[in-house]
Amino acid sequence: QLQASGGGLVQPGSSLRLSCAASEITLDYYAVGWFRQAPGKEREGVAGIGKDGQITFYVDSVKGRFTISRDNAKNTMYLQMNDLEPEDTAVYFCAADPSDNRLRAGIQSNWQYLKASAYWGQGTQVTVSS
Repeated sequence: QLQASGGGLVQPGSSLRLSCAASEITLDYYAVGWFRQAPGKEREGVAGIGKDGQITFYVDSVKGRFTISRDNAKNTMYLQMNDLEPEDTAVYFCAADPSDNRLRAGIQSNWQYLKASAYWGQGTQVTVSS
């Protein structure tokens, strides 16, 4: 029900925009966010946005470089990633959860808070390398 796209291979300092299109669910009723998982590492939160689109939250490592947004009319969310670093290399997943607070907890603490409640996309690979 969530389809992530937009990943690729880019050089350090480049930009990418990830998209996550929803089908069969209406994103208006969900807080949405992005997670990532690098090889050999645990999945981690990246950024989230509340149902009303007014509240956004980010992990420290991406603040000032990444911007999350949503277009409910298109039933789609986005992650604009600027000034990419090799440490950003990972598979990026989108998620949608009915609870703003739970989504925030998943982003800022542990993704497993969302394990039972959220819809997840299939992931898109982002590789940052010179």
